Amino acid sequence: MTSIQLLYLLVGITLAGYLFNTFLEWLNLRAQRRDIPDDVAAFYDREKYLKSLDYHRDQTRFEFLTSGLGVVVSLALLTTGAFGYLDELLRQIISGAIPLALCFFGIVGLASDLLTLPFQWYAVFVLEERYGFNKTTPRTFVLDKLKGYVLGAVIGGVLMAALISLMERIGPGFWIWFGVIAAGFILFMNMFYTTLILPLFNRLTPLPDGELKSAIETFAQKVGFPLDNIFVMDGSKRSKKANAFFSGIGRKKKIVLYDTLINNHTTEELVAVLAHEVGHFKKKHIVFGYVLSLVQVFFTLFLLSKMAFSPELSLALGGGQHAFHLNLVAFGILFSPISGVTGLLMSLYSRKNEYEADAFARETYSGPALATALKKLSVDTLSNLYPHPVYVFFHYSHPPLLSRLGALKNP
Repeated sequence: MTSIQLLYLLVGITLAGYLFNTFLEWLNLRAQRRDIPDDVAAFYDREKYLKSLDYHRDQTRFEFLTSGLGVVVSLALLTTGAFGYLDELLRQIISGAIPLALCFFGIVGLASDLLTLPFQWYAVFVLEERYGFNKTTPRTFVLDKLKGYVLGAVIGGVLMAALISLMERIGPGFWIWFGVIAAGFILFMNMFYTTLILPLFNRLTPLPDGELKSAIETFAQKVGFPLDNIFVMDGSKRSKKANAFFSGIGRKKKIVLYDTLINNHTTEELVAVLAHEVGHFKKKHIVFGYVLSLVQVFFTLFLLSKMAFSPELSLALGGGQHAFHLNLVAFGILFSPISGVTGLLMSLYSRKNEYEADAFARETYSGPALATALKKLSVDTLSNLYPHPVYVFFHYSHPPLLSRLGALKNP
């Protein structure tokens, strides 16, 4: 294809992706229903339910605004050749493919984040504040941004430098070697995220001795879960929303509980939630998920190797000559329909895993306790009880609440 034809294709994919996602959001918004059955009203009072409708309506309208402005900016950058102009400007002061790529993506990434900064601020301090979720202070917001920039520059810079270096030295076969690097990086993050990265943003403290710790340790021993440490994370530092997870690969696992989760649930409910998480481990979802992510990574890199050395792609973005970083931008757009399909398959797999983890918690601990915990979490987060099935199919990594409750009740 010529550079002009590729430009038309890039514009078409960008516009089609926006229209499709907007249609899904509109469809999901139309699926809202103001009536709730008696069995739902038993745990979701009408006033709270109507508040959840308002919350999701405001979220969707905000998404319409931000995605609309985003696609306008993207189309403007593509059609004016702005990426190529930036490349030519940087070439006047920077030599070498690696420094050039790092500066290019540093400027693009920073500019993109600063452009969306007012919307990020609005989402946290207006939208989430309006519905009682926000606990983030302006100071925390700014510090999170600065830490994120530093981490992005260090980690992203190292990975980008390795990628460009392999492209230059090896040529089209780079995808195998960088795939190995990516596999090692993903494994490293799975093993040490809780130890190295999370403490930069949140405080982790050991769960004190007491009823909850004893109940967790008893359950872990019962099902043969290799428990190492139990931590409480100050999730309330940023939001009233709650979560729990475990990390680590191998025989030592760390359980992390949000303080908001502990404050809002009984010991039985908390152990049921953890039984669900342990179910992912016992069913080997973590291992299979890691393998599938590697398949996805190697597949993506293989396709990239077919496009990374095309001069036409660089020209389509307004460049005057071939540039790896320009081709990476173009590839990101061209790959988006394929990533949509792979993401859909991963969501299908994830929803299956959630049902299996729920079943594990029901069989090894308590189905009613897990159901109660899920109901409380749904009410506390104003979750959407009736998402459109098509929206669920494309976007949900977890089954909707009522589907999970039905499966727990009728295995």
